[in-house]
Amino acid sequence: MASIKEHLHRGYAQTMEIKGALLADEKSQYQHIKIFDTVANGRVMTLDGVVQITTRDESAYAEMLTHLPILEHGKVERVMIVGGGDLSIADEALKHKAVKEVVLVDIDGRVIELCQKHFGEINAKAFRDRRMKVVVADAFEYLARPESKGRFDLIIGDRPDPIGPGKALFGDTFYNRIKRALKPGGFATFQTGVPFYQPGEITEALEELKAHFPKSGLYLTVVPTYIGGFMALSWAGKGARLGTPAGIKKAARAYKRLKLKTDYYNPAIHAAAFALPEWISRLVP
Repeated sequence: MASIKEHLHRGYAQTMEIKGALLADEKSQYQHIKIFDTVANGRVMTLDGVVQITTRDESAYAEMLTHLPILEHGKVERVMIVGGGDLSIADEALKHKAVKEVVLVDIDGRVIELCQKHFGEINAKAFRDRRMKVVVADAFEYLARPESKGRFDLIIGDRPDPIGPGKALFGDTFYNRIKRALKPGGFATFQTGVPFYQPGEITEALEELKAHFPKSGLYLTVVPTYIGGFMALSWAGKGARLGTPAGIKKAARAYKRLKLKTDYYNPAIHAAAFALPEWISRLVP
C-alpha cells in the first residue's frame, strides 16, 4: 500500500498509509498541494509535504482557535482568518449566529478551490453562508488596507511556521497590523507550534506579543497528526484577558445557551487548556 511520509521535525517522521489514488497532486504558484484519503486519519491535505489538516482531528485545532475566544468575548461580530484556506476555522466561526461577517484571506487560491472540491464534509456550509467572504490575497498586505482598520473583533492566525514566505506573518510589522485591525476589546489567536519539538517558536512568539499587546498568553490543544503531543495556541488582547475565572464561567454559560455542536471543545476543556505542564511554563517569558 502506498504511503506518505512527513519530515517536519529533525530526527522524527510520521507515515500515513494512503487509500486509493491521490485526489490532488499539483504545484500552485506558492506550494505543492497533495490531498488524499488515509487508512487511519481520514482525508488529509499536505502543503510542501507537511500535514495541514485531516478530517479526523481538525476539530481539536479549529474549534479551540475559534470558540474559546468567541465565547469569552461574548460580542464577536466580525472575524478575520489569516490563511485557513480549507475553511475549517471559518465553518466553526459561522456556527455563531451573532457573527455578521467572516473574512478569510489566503494567498493561495488554488488551495481554496481544491479544499472546496475535496473537503465538503467540513466546509460546505461555510461556502454557502452569505456571511462568508473569501479573499485571495496576501494577508500581510490585506491587514494594511484602510478598510481593515478597527474592523475585527477576532483575528485568527492559521499561519505556517516562520520559514520562507510565512516569515512575513510574524514579527513587529505583522503584529502592529493585527493590533491596528482589531476593535477595542478584540482578541487575536495564533497557531504557535508544538512545544515538544518547537520550544523556541513559542518563547519568541510570546515575547513579540508581549511587546505589542497589553495582554497575551498561551493555551493548549492536542491534535494527534500535528506530531509531538500538545499544540500551543497563543493569544493577544487589546484590553481584556483570556482564561480568567470570570471569562471561563462566561464561556460555559454561553456554550450551554447556544447549544453549539462540537467534537473537541467543551467548557471543561476550555478551562483545562490554560493549565500548562511545568516544562511548557518554563518556555513562557
